[in-house]
Amino acid sequence: MSARGNSIASRDIAHYLHPYTNLRKHEKDGPLVVTRGEGIYVYDETGKKYLEAMASLWCASLGFSERRLVEAAYQQMLKLPTYNVFAGKTVDVGVDLAEKVLSMAPVPMSKVFFVNSGSEANDTVVKLVWYYNNAVGRPKKKKIISRLRAYHGVTVASASLTGLPNNHRDFDLPIAGILHTDCPHHYRFANAGESEEDFATRLAESLDQMIQREGPDTVAAFIAEPVMGAGGVIVPPRTYFDKIQAVLKKHDVLFVADEVICGFGRTGNMWGCQTFNLKPDIISMAKALSAAYLPIAGVMINDKVYQGIAENSAKIGTFGHGYTYGGHPVSSAVALETLKIYEERDIIGHVKRVGPRLQAGLRKFAEHPLVGEVRGVGMVAGIELVRSKATKDAFDPKQLVGAYLSRRAQEHGLIARGMIDTLAITPPLIITEAEVDELCSKVSRALDDTLRWVNDEGLASVAD
Repeated sequence: MSARGNSIASRDIAHYLHPYTNLRKHEKDGPLVVTRGEGIYVYDETGKKYLEAMASLWCASLGFSERRLVEAAYQQMLKLPTYNVFAGKTVDVGVDLAEKVLSMAPVPMSKVFFVNSGSEANDTVVKLVWYYNNAVGRPKKKKIISRLRAYHGVTVASASLTGLPNNHRDFDLPIAGILHTDCPHHYRFANAGESEEDFATRLAESLDQMIQREGPDTVAAFIAEPVMGAGGVIVPPRTYFDKIQAVLKKHDVLFVADEVICGFGRTGNMWGCQTFNLKPDIISMAKALSAAYLPIAGVMINDKVYQGIAENSAKIGTFGHGYTYGGHPVSSAVALETLKIYEERDIIGHVKRVGPRLQAGLRKFAEHPLVGEVRGVGMVAGIELVRSKATKDAFDPKQLVGAYLSRRAQEHGLIARGMIDTLAITPPLIITEAEVDELCSKVSRALDDTLRWVNDEGLASVAD
């Protein structure tokens, strides 16, 4: 709906540069103006209620009205509203948070470095990997391997790790030294008749060949999300990470787990690493660390990596990396309270109880004429649309079928995210079974609307 006058929408169009937005289209259509939240719901400026099935951006794990987090921020603002942790200074709540996060780590970790976002965390990962290999006398071992359709952020380095074309186009990315190996999406990329295990074997062999082709003495690290998020909610095929990790160990390549989306309960365990038996050297985290109430993220490193970095800082005289707001005391206080709530309310147990209902409810749509695959684990799922169920042919991206589905969901009071032709569903972890049923009902109506539109527009024959 176009904005007029001095409304919030018209002022937004006049002044706001929106990320991940067709800016010319936005000038015509205007924004959805969200003004308040309650539980898992948000409300727009007209008072319309939406079930927020994306938890904002995969992150509002405790919903939109958790007063304990508001109070934690308020009390810390009264005590120490801001301070830095440069040059050996620290704040008490930051120390408490570091201890808590490390005590929860899925594998032994030595130190945590706090930043402000997942992008900053993964940008820091790149610098730490380079710094570490210089420290241990391996100046050639610098290349980092990511995966096609991976998402690791939008800074220059983290966007280079990201394996999505629109994050590279006309930004002159990726930078040198960043490689991308196969996407582990069995439905889309397996050969005819290839089992998940055989597909995983082929992808591990492909990674091995890439490392050997580049030279093991030049490949420093491999980074992976336990479940790929913005690339389409791609759950790894069986045995995939076991085989990948064996290749990394063979060539002495550091393993980085990007837990920005999966961390803190999303997959049904505290960490995606636990769900898929990952043993990383470095872990990046963000989003649900503070339930998204304030910006905070972090990077955990094991002792091997820490010792190399520490020695190099002694040689140089300083560890020359950091952010003004890294480890901000108010954000740290909110994150610490968030972790307490997870434990006190057994949020992981709740996800284990309610997650199967979400997965079962969404998997029923696998029979829908437009749906090729429904996939997910815990409280994260994706519904992939196809032009033909028989051939798995995708719609032409220019037809914007996924975007249409997302808009229809919004009309029915459901906020989800259309990523090309996959609808992502990642509700707040506190969602109830009744709210899961409401979510699925709204998805059903949006799918049926989209099917009618596809047929009316003659975009595909989906009767097969």
